[in-house]
Amino acid sequence: MSPQTIAVEITDAPPARLDKALALFAPVEAQLSRSRLVKLIEQGAVSLDGVIVDQPKTKAQLGQVWMITIGEAVDYDTVAEDIPLDVIYEDDALIVVNKPAGMVVHPAPGSPNGTLVNALLHHCVDSLSGIGGEKRPGIVHRIDKETSGLLVVAKTDIAHQGLAKQFEKHTVERRYNALVYGVPEASDPRINGLPGVAFEQGNILRVIANLARHKTDRQRQAVVKNTGRHAVTRARLLQRFGTPPVVSLLECWLETGRTHQIRVHMAHVGHSLVGDPVYGGRRKLAKNALPETAQEAIRAFPRQALHAATLGFKHPVSGEMMRFEAVLPPDFQALLEELG
Repeated sequence: MSPQTIAVEITDAPPARLDKALALFAPVEAQLSRSRLVKLIEQGAVSLDGVIVDQPKTKAQLGQVWMITIGEAVDYDTVAEDIPLDVIYEDDALIVVNKPAGMVVHPAPGSPNGTLVNALLHHCVDSLSGIGGEKRPGIVHRIDKETSGLLVVAKTDIAHQGLAKQFEKHTVERRYNALVYGVPEASDPRINGLPGVAFEQGNILRVIANLARHKTDRQRQAVVKNTGRHAVTRARLLQRFGTPPVVSLLECWLETGRTHQIRVHMAHVGHSLVGDPVYGGRRKLAKNALPETAQEAIRAFPRQALHAATLGFKHPVSGEMMRFEAVLPPDFQALLEELG
C-alpha cells in the first residue's frame, strides 16, 4: 500500500506547538496521537505549502493547511505464534486477556518467544493498525511471568496513548487476590510500628513505601527511604486459614503500579506471598495449625500465589467505563480448597 497523505486545516485558535495543533485538528479516523505526530514531524513527513517542517515546536496559525504523509505500518520484528489466548473482551481498539501463570508478557533476552506479544501478533493478525508506525500490540502494563490474570492491550496508536495516560494518572482499577503467610491485623503492633504502614477504616491495610532496584540484586525491588518511586498498596482480609490462622487470602489493590509492588510491600510488612521464591521463601508453619496435606500443598505451590482478578478503565475511544473480572485459575483454586 502506498503512503497516504492527509490534509489538516487549522480552523480555530491553535495551541502554540505544531504537534499539539495537528493532534487537535487531525481527522479522528486518522488515529494520530500526539507522540506519533512528533515522530512524523521529525521524520520529515509534515509540510506546509510544499516546505517540510521537522520541528514539533513550530508555531501553527489559523487558516494554514498542513500535509501529513503517513506510510504503511511496518511489520514488527517479533514472530507471531499460534498460542491459545483466553480473550475476555476485544474490539477494534483494544483487547483484554486473562494471562496464564508461566507466560511472559513481552519478549526479552532469555524469553524471545512464547510470550503474550507473540500470541497477540498471531491472534490479532491484520487488526493491528500500528503503534508508533509498527504493527504491534501496545503494551501499557505488565504482570509478572508467574502471576496470572487480566491485562488490557492496545491495538491502535490512539488507544495506546489513551490507556497509557490512565495508567500514568493511576485511574485504572487493578485488584489482585493474594495468599500470604500470617494474617495482617490492625491489632498487630509490629505492623503499626512500621513507617508508612497503617490500617484504615474497615481493617484495610495501607502501605506507602518507595520502591527501587535492590542494591546488590538487580532482578529484585526493595523498599527504600527518600529515593525510588512512590508506591501505595492497600489490602483487605478475605479469609483466614488454620487454627491458629497461619495463612490468609487478601484482596490487594494498587494506587500505583510498580514492578513487583504487591510482592515487595507484603514482604515488607512480614506477610510475604505463598510460593514467592524471591521475596517470600518457605516458612515453617505452626505445628498442627493445618492438616499435613494442606501444609504440603503450600510447600509445593510452584509460584507466587497472586492473581490479577479485576481490571477497570475508561475506554480510550468511546469513553465508556469498563470493568472485567477473572476467576482464580485452577492451581490457585485447588490450593484454597486444600486449605479448607
